[in-house]
Amino acid sequence: MMTALIVLVLILLLFGGGGFFVQALWYVLVAAIILWLIGFFIRSAEGGGRWYRW
Repeated sequence: MMTALIVLVLILLLFGGGGFFVQALWYVLVAAIILWLIGFFIRSAEGGGRWYRW
């Protein structure tokens, strides 16, 4: 009985904390895409052949 209660609390903490973490990852993803697009347009406007650095 006590083990089930501990597992339940851990699952609730994981989902509660995971929700914030996943939302923060979405903001990081959107910021990275915006920076990538800005870099894409700046490099293509300069007339450079490659707009990426790899």
